[in-house]
Amino acid sequence: MTLLLDGVRQALGLLVEGDGEIWSILWLSLEVSGSATLISLLIGIPAGTALALTRFPGRGLVVSAVNSGMGLPPVVVGLFVTIVLWRSGPLGSLEILYTPAAIVVAQAVIASPIVTGITLAAVQQVPREFRLQLLALGASRVQMVWTVLREARLPMLAAVMAGFGGVISEIGASMMVGGNIKGQTRTLTTAMVLETSKGDFDVAIALSLLLLALVFLVNWALTSIQQRRAG
Repeated sequence: MTLLLDGVRQALGLLVEGDGEIWSILWLSLEVSGSATLISLLIGIPAGTALALTRFPGRGLVVSAVNSGMGLPPVVVGLFVTIVLWRSGPLGSLEILYTPAAIVVAQAVIASPIVTGITLAAVQQVPREFRLQLLALGASRVQMVWTVLREARLPMLAAVMAGFGGVISEIGASMMVGGNIKGQTRTLTTAMVLETSKGDFDVAIALSLLLLALVFLVNWALTSIQQRRAG
């Protein structure tokens, strides 16, 4: 209990004192995870909508792959992204391995199936009769899709929360593709592992509390939007 209280005091002290390294780690964590979540939304929302509204041979297999991808182990993603971005890999010429960009790529791969799966479920909840009625009233295909997305917007906010929560708290992929380099690719989760391995539990607890606070604040803001619109 004393160790936990010391961690709380340490966290407050780090923030009040304006510790430059802590703020840098906080900002980098928010920046890479926010970017990865945005990319996953740009990929996942169209993909989930297309899967929900279209029928084609092998669709069940694709949906099963998406649902399986929602539980994709981050270390597996980190391994394959590392291979792809390795010097001799297909995208090695980009030279972004062990940079924040590599972490964004890995986290986007993790979050995209989550966003796709939740979007698919949300759009499927809109009755098929509603879509047919829109088309019968003269709406174009694009207008119908846009209206359906508006109807499903509240449950789709869960996709944003789940996607962000899934990447801000992962460590395996970030450690593998980022390297946990001080001042460059060190995030809250990788810093926690480093401090724990060094036996600096006070700092590790402080970082964990900062991570929990960050996750709570982001999800609180999104939940407030969701509930306000629902009301």
